[in-house]
Amino acid sequence: MRPESAVLSATPTPLVKFEESAIAEQSTPPAPSSDPFELTRCSAVFLPGDPARTGTFAFWHTDGTPPPAVSSASVADLTVAVPGPDGAEAEGVPAVLLPVDTALPLLTRARVTGEGHRATVFWGAAAFQALHLVARGLLLPGLSPGDHDAWRAGPLHAQDIEALRRLAAAMPPEAHAAPLPGAGPLRLPEPEQLLRAFLDAVADSLPRSPAAPLVTGGPAYAAREPVHLPEQRPWAEDIAAGLDAGVRLSLRIEADGLTGTTGDEATGETSDEAVGVTFRAVLQVHGVSDPALVADAADVWAGTAGEALGSRARMDALLALRRAARAWTPLTPLLSAPVPDAVELADDEVTELLGAGARALAAAGVDVHWPRELTRELSTRAEVGPSDDERDVSRFSDAVPSFLSADALLAFDWSFALGDRKLTRAELDRLAEAKRPVVRLRDQWVLIDPQEVALARSRQDRKVTPVDALGAALTGWTEVDGHRVEVRPTGWLATLRERLADPEAQQPVAQPDALAATLRDYQRRGLNWLASMTSLGLGCCLADDMGLGKTITLIALHLHRQSDPGSAGPTLVVCPTSLMGNWQREIERFAPGTPVRRFHGPRRDLAGLADGEFVLTTYGTMRLDAARLTETPWGMLVADEAQHVKNPYSSTARQLRSIGARARVALTGTPVENNLSELWAILDWATPGLLGRLGTFRTRYAEAVEGGRDPAAADRLARLVRPFLLRRRKSDPGIAPELPPKTETDHAVSLTAEQTALYEAVVREALADISGADSMARRGLIVKLLTGLKQICNHPAQYLKEERPVVSGRSGKLELLDELLDTILAEGAGVLVFTQYVRMARLLERHLAARGTRSQFLHGGTPVAEREAMVQRFQDGEVPVFLLSLKAAGTGLNLTRAEHVVHYDRWWNPAVEAQATDRAYRIGQTRPVQVHRIIAEGTIEDRIAELLTRKRELADAVLGSGEAALTELTDAELADLVALRGGLR
Repeated sequence: MRPESAVLSATPTPLVKFEESAIAEQSTPPAPSSDPFELTRCSAVFLPGDPARTGTFAFWHTDGTPPPAVSSASVADLTVAVPGPDGAEAEGVPAVLLPVDTALPLLTRARVTGEGHRATVFWGAAAFQALHLVARGLLLPGLSPGDHDAWRAGPLHAQDIEALRRLAAAMPPEAHAAPLPGAGPLRLPEPEQLLRAFLDAVADSLPRSPAAPLVTGGPAYAAREPVHLPEQRPWAEDIAAGLDAGVRLSLRIEADGLTGTTGDEATGETSDEAVGVTFRAVLQVHGVSDPALVADAADVWAGTAGEALGSRARMDALLALRRAARAWTPLTPLLSAPVPDAVELADDEVTELLGAGARALAAAGVDVHWPRELTRELSTRAEVGPSDDERDVSRFSDAVPSFLSADALLAFDWSFALGDRKLTRAELDRLAEAKRPVVRLRDQWVLIDPQEVALARSRQDRKVTPVDALGAALTGWTEVDGHRVEVRPTGWLATLRERLADPEAQQPVAQPDALAATLRDYQRRGLNWLASMTSLGLGCCLADDMGLGKTITLIALHLHRQSDPGSAGPTLVVCPTSLMGNWQREIERFAPGTPVRRFHGPRRDLAGLADGEFVLTTYGTMRLDAARLTETPWGMLVADEAQHVKNPYSSTARQLRSIGARARVALTGTPVENNLSELWAILDWATPGLLGRLGTFRTRYAEAVEGGRDPAAADRLARLVRPFLLRRRKSDPGIAPELPPKTETDHAVSLTAEQTALYEAVVREALADISGADSMARRGLIVKLLTGLKQICNHPAQYLKEERPVVSGRSGKLELLDELLDTILAEGAGVLVFTQYVRMARLLERHLAARGTRSQFLHGGTPVAEREAMVQRFQDGEVPVFLLSLKAAGTGLNLTRAEHVVHYDRWWNPAVEAQATDRAYRIGQTRPVQVHRIIAEGTIEDRIAELLTRKRELADAVLGSGEAALTELTDAELADLVALRGGLR
């Protein structure tokens, strides 16, 4: 076989002999590849089929070596052409064959990564084009050459055809090594012909889902198996001529009577003489392959348009006109006219053509062209806020309570324009009262939908709350009656927008004298930002990474606010139980002399509360005693670990919203744990109404961002959220340069024989139960299955709930943990071991005691005083192994003595694991930190780890919905997820 370089130098259309034998029975077939994406390193060639969906892709190496074998794939011998001394020579190569729908993921990945063979990368680009056409609904039913039901891509617009021609011109020689059967001398097909065949194959494959026969009522155009329909050939030809023909139609609107003048041009008054303007729609015929070809239908019928449009131009135009008339009935008279040249339009038909009629025709592939002399574009813009003379934001600061009140309203000052001319209110009224599509205004004819004018007129008196106005000012638009309207802020609202958009331009805040510490530069910037936001009466969220000093920054803010009588007052901090001691120690250390009390326990009270006092309480106590807390006029309310209110419908979130304060600040290292609705909950608590209602937010932003359908939605959301959320990471330049390195390692362990037997038995029994369950019971069974499998991966004794188990020798994870601890303890280092299961932690605790290793276990039931003592013992080096419940101890604790963090089992969300790791990797850590994640090889843990890795990049670790998303899997998908792949020792 000649080297690949010889193939690459082949002429664009070399002679070739391509033969596909029956599937070869190889005596020693290669073992199936564990990674089918290895095929992307091979050359790929498309082999058309009849019908189109039966086409296949052949993957082969140009040097003749066998391609990697893939399970469920066919193996074939191909004869391809390579340049020889006397022209192209045929040589055989082994190949792997894949159906089109199976090959699509491989091809698209090759295109995205750009790492595959150039032919495979090319077909990946073609796959993206094909998927784009299908997503746009460009699918036409018809018959294949063998009279089988088949979908094809179409009708293609001129820009689609041009894009395909450019793509075909880039096709490498290896990518079109396919035969032309029965064409005499065997030649490679033309690239554009082969590319169209591939587009049709994709179009014919994707619509045939399992539910498709339910829609069609039968197998035709729904089942994957070919259906022979020769009796439908006339219908198929009609569809081909009408929808995928060589011509398309448009309407040219002509208006008679525009040259005269009516009304008073000096004042712009309209006159009833405008009734003299008449309209007609002239039918035009365009060439699809050449958009520059256009002729009136009258010329096509008279034969004066030449042959450029083709001999079938009349027939194709009539079929297209039939479809257009179904979309817009005023064209119906043209169907019976000897020459379908033009149709007169009444006023109501012109009005309809300005809106719904034009949209219906566009869906049928018919464009509408209006006279240039008619001004048609009515633009709408809103100005919100006081006059531009009132730009002093201090006036706004004096009115902070009214700004946050839903009772306070600001008026939108609507601005309307026709073309580049701004309309007065009187002119807008005259346009609306004319109730005709054509009106003369300022010596100019205006063509506009009366309904659009009436809608614009109705918006003049609309008012909004200040928070809604601020949101519109920040994004630059608002939605009114389902339409997006541009917004320009005025007065102090414009000044406020400028301040929020550029917080660095504000006068810096001096570090409070009472603060017994020196703030880092980024902490000082955080204080400036917090002081600016709270001084304006706006809530905000400080979302720095765990360990960057959110607590000391908030203490500095409290001290700063005490210097101004307008903002001074007690600060209420609501936090998890485990953090109360940390808050008190930090306040006593950094703000000595500042009174602090805990509102917690049976003897809690608020008597004698000082203006500058800190009050610490837990989410549980706040929920139970919100009524008493509401009675106090708080200067500031702080929600620490604010992800606790991510469910806005929970009792905790509702009670927290009931507590009033001059300023609200949320602190969290993970503003988004699972989905963007959690971000909405946090910011809507801080500044109520900023992001609108939750349902609207989900529709407008969250679904578009999480699904990746609208990249612009992420930009719009960022503009709205950015001023209210400050996010810094340890990895950001200049944030924490003194932090030592962090190393993360995934340790794959095998299951023991006992674990393997348990795993397979549970999967087998559970899948049988799930397949026969209804939807509600099915979800519960799936969660039970997933939980059980994770417990088996941890230790059989955990799943079996053994009271006095034998621990050693039964779990691959436990054996690895023992090996890690031997090394860690020999170095005299400290280690944190996180698990989500209390029972598993108890097993580890007993196991370590039997080994003679000192350990302690912190969980949700540990009293506050004992938690603090445990933290101190670990920090002092008295206990080297700290076992922690992931949910109870994954936030807030400062455990910088630990040099190692072990995640014994995987949580569904990498953001939660990152928070737990930050117990050790935070400001104050001076030694390198090693993070160990233990994963049971070949199990559900392996697949979950892969899923989480792919989801980390979504909007700052925005995930789908964790465990809940898995309950929606089909039976086949679920079986593939939980199937045991290797892992047996």
